[in-house]
This record gives sequence, C-alpha cells and structure tokens, in this order.
Amino acid sequence: MKKKVLAMTMAALMAASITACGGAKTETSAADTTAAESKAEDTTAAESKSEETTAEAAGEEETKAAGGKLIMVTNAEFPPYEYHEGGEIVGIDADIARAIADELGMELEIEDIAFDSIIPELTSGKADFAMAGMTVDEKRKQSVDFSDTYAKASQRIIVKSDSAIATPDDLKGKVVGVQQGTTGDLYVSDLEADNTTVERYNKGFEAVQALSQGKIDAVVIDGEPAKVFVEQTDGLKILDEAFTDEEYAVAVKKGNTELLDKINSTLKNLKESGKLDEIVAKYISAE
Repeated sequence: MKKKVLAMTMAALMAASITACGGAKTETSAADTTAAESKAEDTTAAESKSEETTAEAAGEEETKAAGGKLIMVTNAEFPPYEYHEGGEIVGIDADIARAIADELGMELEIEDIAFDSIIPELTSGKADFAMAGMTVDEKRKQSVDFSDTYAKASQRIIVKSDSAIATPDDLKGKVVGVQQGTTGDLYVSDLEADNTTVERYNKGFEAVQALSQGKIDAVVIDGEPAKVFVEQTDGLKILDEAFTDEEYAVAVKKGNTELLDKINSTLKNLKESGKLDEIVAKYISAE
C-alpha cells in the first residue's frame, strides 16, 4: 500500500514538474513575442522619422528651386540704388530685386549690412544674392559670380566749390575720402604710391560730410550717389572728368549657376520689356 501511495505521489510530482516547465516556456515565448513586437514598432517609428526627415530635406530643396524666400544683401547707404525711406529699403537695386523675386515666385527679404561684409555673406551661404551698386571687377570675380550687367556707372570726384583740384591727376598727394570696400576705395588706393592719403568711411555720406567740414580734400564715389550728396550739401561740386567708368551686376555665390541663370533671364526680360528703364527713370531724372 505504501509503495502504491509513494508511486502515486511521485507521478503527481512529475506531472507538476512537467506543467511548471511548460508554463515557463509559454511565459518566455510570450515575453519574446512582446519584445519582438516592441522592436518592430521602434523600427517602424525610426523608418517613419527617417522618411519625414527625407521629405523635409526634399521640401527645402524644392522651396529653394521654386517658391520660398530669397535673401538679398545690400548696403542701403547708396542712393538712388538703395537707401532707407519710411522704414523700407528702396531704390533701383531694390526694385530690380523685387522684380527678380516676383519672376521666380519667391518672397524677397532685403538685409542691410556693411558693404565690405556683402561678399562674405554670399560665400558663407547666408544670402542668396547681392545688389549694392556693385561693380564687376577681377578681384571680386575670384570670390563670387556676376550676372549680366544692368547699369553703367562711373566713379566721380567731389570737391569743394573753390577747390583747386580739377582732374583725377590732381588727387596725387591729397587726402581723399572713400567708402570702405567699394571700387572707389580700390582705385584710389593705387594713388597711395603717389603720397595720396586715403581716408576710409563706413558710409558714403560720412566721407562727404568730412569733405564739407574741411577734414579731407576730395571724395571719390559712384556718380549717381555723388549727384544726390552734392544736391543735399551746399558748397560742393562734381568734377567734369570721371575717375573711372564701370558696370554694375548682381552677385551670387560662386557656382550657383541655377540662380544666376534665372537672374540673367529676368534681367533680359526687364531690358526687353522696357521695365528696367522705367525703374531707373523712377529714381534718376533724364538730364
């Protein structure tokens, strides 16, 4: 009898053991399944995030190609090409820039910065293009690409009405004011070998003000701004002979051929339609 009870007890224990093992395996399988499902969800989420990032990048590229914001940098101290009026930057360059943005279906944002900071802003990619009465020259071509020219200009000499300075050659040995970073600065610097002293100012009107106060002998600056400054300041005149002749163009980051082609296409349309002449006439009266 004892043997029978013992056999039954052993059988019960073995059955319990088998059940316990089977239960542990079932629980492990359930845990594995849950972990796998969680991992799958994480993978799906990661893929979704990756797709969103790719879509955003593609969207940014698409915005740059068509629509979106177009950032132009200038130095708004250069009338009639760019200057402040009623809290807005206006002028020939500003109007042409708006026409370019309209043609591309983009919103224009104009940033006013120091003239000698313009090219660094382009090369760093912080701005899309620059218009600032910017003359095309070989030194600048090393850093940026230029559009077709849209205006001809000249560097003119401003002196006091009673000045003995009558020609560019008379600037040798004198004190001449220029706006820093402009072609006037570049060309007048060549006279330093002839004992000419070059005084550089951040803004053109500061140089004209120094001339009016007798601190310098002459100012070399672009022709159209020169006219504005002389009209606004008594006792000054512009010499008949130009210091240099030059051309203005739009500057873009070197290698940005897509934007450059679009700008050139717009400039061509503005010229052929007569719109460019209308813009210039709005700010410069025919002589």
